[in-house]
Amino acid sequence: MEEFKDARSIDELSHVDKLDTLGPQGQELEARFEQYEILAEEAKTHNTLWDRLVLRSGYTFQFKEKKHMVRMLACFASLGGMLSGVDQSLISGAKVSLVPSLSLTSHEQSLVSALMPVGAMGGCIFLSPLNELLGRRLSIMVACISYTIGGILCAATPNVEGLYAGRFFIGFGVGLESIIPAYVSECAPSELRGNLVSLYQFNIALGEVFGYAIAAMFYSLDGAWRYILGSSLFFSTLLFIGMFFLPESPRYLVHKNKVGAAYSIWKRLRDINDVSNKVEFLDMIQSLEQEKLEDAHLSTKHKWMDFITNPRARRSLVYANIMIFLGQFTGVNAIMYYMSTLMASIGFDEKNSVFMSLVGGGALLLGTIPAILYMDYCGRRFWANSMLPGFFIGLVFVGISYQLPVTGASALGLYLTGIVLYMGFFGSYACLTWVVPSEVYPTYLRSYGITASSTMLYLWTFIITYNFTDMWNAFTNTGLTLGFYGGIAALGWIYQLLFVVETKGRSLEEIDDLFSKPTLTLVGINLKCTKRDFYNIFHGNFREVVRGTSY
Repeated sequence: MEEFKDARSIDELSHVDKLDTLGPQGQELEARFEQYEILAEEAKTHNTLWDRLVLRSGYTFQFKEKKHMVRMLACFASLGGMLSGVDQSLISGAKVSLVPSLSLTSHEQSLVSALMPVGAMGGCIFLSPLNELLGRRLSIMVACISYTIGGILCAATPNVEGLYAGRFFIGFGVGLESIIPAYVSECAPSELRGNLVSLYQFNIALGEVFGYAIAAMFYSLDGAWRYILGSSLFFSTLLFIGMFFLPESPRYLVHKNKVGAAYSIWKRLRDINDVSNKVEFLDMIQSLEQEKLEDAHLSTKHKWMDFITNPRARRSLVYANIMIFLGQFTGVNAIMYYMSTLMASIGFDEKNSVFMSLVGGGALLLGTIPAILYMDYCGRRFWANSMLPGFFIGLVFVGISYQLPVTGASALGLYLTGIVLYMGFFGSYACLTWVVPSEVYPTYLRSYGITASSTMLYLWTFIITYNFTDMWNAFTNTGLTLGFYGGIAALGWIYQLLFVVETKGRSLEEIDDLFSKPTLTLVGINLKCTKRDFYNIFHGNFREVVRGTSY
């Protein structure tokens, strides 16, 4: 492989259409893939019982057009986002009848909301070992089982303690299924990766709309909260069944040195007659070989220590988690969990506050659609730096509305306008908080990195959600929305101009090379790009800015 790479770089090979134009290098490439074909056949008959459970416990089929298979994988797997989205909005609507039914105190209400992210942190802690043992696909199925158990407990509980347990199990399942964006990222081609990973956030938003709609549907029934919370079982069951039809991640299998099985799945996801797809597979193999060489003199028992000792790994950990921090500490989950309460605080009656929560959920859903369609066209930098100011303006409107008389139409109109702007722009921005962690970690550390990022996400969700009432009282409504959440958004925009790197169109292995550069080098590149972008804006060259051509 090294001789082959010296003769012609992988980047150069990716632009070759036919192997016969390569001469001896093409023959060598063809010979290597003949060996992979043999390994793929052997993998079908020489697996252990555990391998057969992990790799062949589903239904194998494929499309003639391979990109259809990738899109189906992304669509089905991303349904996991609904588990998180539905939970956030269902609990918001259920509280209207839940609180008087179980006579919950304000502290108990906070625990009911906050125990989901606590359970999610527990699920995230088990995410790495479970992924290393079972792989991406079966881990997602285990997440569905945990979520289902939690849903049953919440719907059938006679007391608040059972509700606590159910919320924890739901959170545990949501934490485990945080691997879905990485799973999609590992399977998707580079030119579609941002769009397809964004489907996860789209399904979170779609789940929130479904949750608000379900809450409105069952609102008038006796014991409405049981029907509302029990309805979540439909979504976990749907995802569980769907996972039987999806393959394991080929990059995970290469990481586990199961090259034959990985190549068999790669042929289901890519047109193997395309030289660029062969080159990408070779790149995966080479990354594995490099990992082995680097680990030859080290103990592999604690690979996660590379996040401290390896600058490249440390750089990706900091980068991914700051993006998640900006997504959470601008207040979205607190607003989603307390949407009905906030609607009531601005002047809507109890019933209308449940129905009007659909406005915020609907705006979040609509906001994800541009990201699905255009993120890979515009690039990560443009998306981050244009969406964040948008939802900052929404926070300004919300903050100002609280200073107007509650009974006035102007307060309601300004508040709803702010919520629509905030949730809409945040819906687009939030896709990045899943795309970035799914693509910046090296393969051998990806499950550990997703564990760290997901744990941080739900830890910060817990902090923001659990302390929302106290922060609301301490900051006042305007101070919290405009001062605290808005202030973090403003500082975050400055950070993004300096540190957000462009990864669109790059394979995961090429992104690995990008993050191997020193941080100051990346900042220098970003400063030049920012200067060029402002120059293009000043001269009216908006298309160059939108396409991210300055990077």
